Amino acid sequence: MLKIIKQCFEAILWNGRFVVVVAVVASMAAAIAIFYMTTVDVVYLVSHMLPYADPALTEEARKLLHDQTISHVVEVVDGYLLATFMLIFALGMYELFISDIDKAQNSKTSSKILVVESLDDLKARLAKVILMILIVTLFEEALNMHISTPLDLLYLGGAIALIGASLYLTHKAEAHEKGSEPPRD
Repeated sequence: MLKIIKQCFEAILWNGRFVVVVAVVASMAAAIAIFYMTTVDVVYLVSHMLPYADPALTEEARKLLHDQTISHVVEVVDGYLLATFMLIFALGMYELFISDIDKAQNSKTSSKILVVESLDDLKARLAKVILMILIVTLFEEALNMHISTPLDLLYLGGAIALIGASLYLTHKAEAHEKGSEPPRD
């Protein structure tokens, strides 16, 4: 009797992992929504840029349109990166808790980006996307920044140096992980 209770309890615990499907579906819905919103932003961005070639446009108006367009392009990149983050998160959670995605395992186009082997693997992939989002956000803020003092310039330079250091350390960590893997037969 005790063995049957134990088996039933363990079955309930094991099947409890399927609650992750809620997070997977919600994350996929969020990714699709962000892809949609960002694509709509691109359509409006292109329509907003059309008067750029108008010869009647003053130099100041053209400069303003140029600066606004560059800022919007950076926002678009940020949106697509965030959507990609949500997509990787959804697929990774599914693979970790529910089942391997056979189509991704057998696909040459997946290039192992969407195939997640462990929680550390998922964290590493998400960390790279987060780093890219931070870089794009810094770039966006730098475009809108009004440097009025040498200290402002120093802050910007420090932020760029920190981003460079983080990219360097990320690259070194990847190289170290690849170097520490045992050779495959």
